[in-house]
Amino acid sequence: MSKTILITGTSTGFGHLMATTLSAEGHKVYASMRSPSGKNRDHAHTLEAAGISVIELDVTNNDSVQRAVNHIVEQAGKIDVLVNNAGIASAGVSEAFSDQQLKDLFDVNVFGVQRLSRAVLPAMRARGEGLVINIGSILGRVTFPFFGLYGASKYALEAITDSYRYELSKFGVDAVLVQPSAYPTSMYSSVQTPVDASCTSSYGEVGEIPNAMFAHFMSMFEAQDAPNPADVAQTVSTIINTENGKRPDRAIVGADFGSAAINDATAPIQTQTVQALGLDDLIK
Repeated sequence: MSKTILITGTSTGFGHLMATTLSAEGHKVYASMRSPSGKNRDHAHTLEAAGISVIELDVTNNDSVQRAVNHIVEQAGKIDVLVNNAGIASAGVSEAFSDQQLKDLFDVNVFGVQRLSRAVLPAMRARGEGLVINIGSILGRVTFPFFGLYGASKYALEAITDSYRYELSKFGVDAVLVQPSAYPTSMYSSVQTPVDASCTSSYGEVGEIPNAMFAHFMSMFEAQDAPNPADVAQTVSTIINTENGKRPDRAIVGADFGSAAINDATAPIQTQTVQALGLDDLIK
C-alpha cells in the first residue's frame, strides 16, 4: 500500500538511497534537504528526475520544519511515515572540540529529530496511525574512541526513540530505531573535526589515531566486499512495509561490533523497568 513519506537529509548518502528506493516501490516520497535550489541543486535535480518531490527543510530551524510539513499536508493530505535521517558525523580528540561544535552536532542529530517529531506526530496521533523511523547508529550502543561525541548524540536517540515508542503505543503510531554500521557515504567527507588543533597536537601519537582510523575506513570502503549503503534503504523499506504494531524496536544494519548483544541484553531489562513502573499497557 502506497504511503506518503517525509525523509530528511536526502541530498546524498542513506537519505538519497532511501528516497529513490521507496519511490521506486510506489510510495509518495518527499525528499527534504537544505538549499535545493542552491548548493544542493544538482542533488535535487537528480531526485526530481526520478519523479521524487524535493522540498526545502532545515532541521535546525523550527519555521523551516513547519513550512515543509504544512506544504506536504496541503499537497498530500497527510504524512504516513517520517524518517529522521539528517545528521552530521563527528570524529577526533574529544577534548579538542569546542562547546559550539557540540551544540551544532546535537542541533542536527538530536534537536532536529525532536523538531520534526513535534511537527508530524499530532496529525498521526489524531489519525491513529503512523510511523517514525529514527536513523541512529551502532555507536549509540558501543563506543569507538574519537567518535564519542557523535556517539553521544546517537546514544540520545536510543532513549528518545524508546520513550516515544512507549508514549505513542496507544495511538497506533510506531517508533523504530535503525542502527547502521560504518558505510561508504558522503558523511565521511564532511565529518566535523576538532577546531582546537593545539589540543590535538598535545596528545602526541594518540592525537594521530583518528587520521589512521579514517584511512582504515576508506580502504575498507574501497574494497570489493565493501558494505553497500543500499542495505540501510532496504531495511527502512522492510520496516515501512511491516504491519503496524508488529515492527521491531530496533534494526541493526551491517557489522554490529557487539551492539546486537547489547540490544538483546537490554531489551528484557527495559521491559522489566517499564513493568516495575506499572506501565505494562504501554508495552507492545
